[in-house]
Amino acid sequence: MSTIATTFKVLVVDDSNTIRRSAEIFLKQGGHEVLLAEDGFDALSKINDHLPQLIFCDILMPKLDGYQTCAIIKRNPKFASIPVVMLSSKDGVFDKARGRMVGSQDYLTKPFTKDQLLQAVQQFGAVLQGAD
Repeated sequence: MSTIATTFKVLVVDDSNTIRRSAEIFLKQGGHEVLLAEDGFDALSKINDHLPQLIFCDILMPKLDGYQTCAIIKRNPKFASIPVVMLSSKDGVFDKARGRMVGSQDYLTKPFTKDQLLQAVQQFGAVLQGAD
């Protein structure tokens, strides 16, 4: 089986400019198209306009937190199938469970490495390719 690198459109939602920039650099090095949003409201408009194939969403954000953002995405039939990976600086069981309750597929602890981020994209890449 050959491993063909597939490009995905990935949205990174985080109120930290540092996290957004490092995620963008890592994902672009992995050959992916990257969209950035700094809060939940920004994310929802970008999702509507660009239909990303995968979303990384920070939990702790002003206005609309990651749980609320994920729940809104999952309630909309147009976007419900987009995998959402929660990002948090806390590696807590409660946070992971709450993320699953609102529909997130996975959880990544910050700071993440380039390998962890790209591995998460590849993990969902197999699922995404099957959906096409």
